[in-house]
Amino acid sequence: MTVLFLNGPNLNLLGTRQPEIYGRTTLSDIEAMVRQRAETLGVVIEFRQTNHEGELVTWLQQSRGKADAIVLNAAAYTHTSVALRDAITASEVPTIEIHLSNIHAREEFRHRSFIAPVCRGQIAGFGARSYLLGLEAAVSINEPL
Repeated sequence: MTVLFLNGPNLNLLGTRQPEIYGRTTLSDIEAMVRQRAETLGVVIEFRQTNHEGELVTWLQQSRGKADAIVLNAAAYTHTSVALRDAITASEVPTIEIHLSNIHAREEFRHRSFIAPVCRGQIAGFGARSYLLGLEAAVSINEPL
């Protein structure tokens, strides 16, 4: 099984950007944690980050037929991007939306997710653990009940 982790804008600044909201764990630290857990599950992961919406769209399009699941932290694009929503749908790859903070407990403009309706589910508010929960969700959606 292959799970693609896609990370949007400003996530490259984790650890230093608003640590009171996002914590002090860096994206590299999160990737290492996810890789370690994925190895115990026998899952291959690919981890990417970009500040460019179009690059996320391209990666989503390219995932079709290559990834079994996507774990997506679209960051601010969650609340603005119809293009990402359409790319998720077009990919036909089950996608899990994740967030470090609880977007529903923050500013009102963060309460709306353009991508949630086309994702299998949403995980928010568990800090770096949101990524591990995203991995577990990605594995479980591809297993029969």
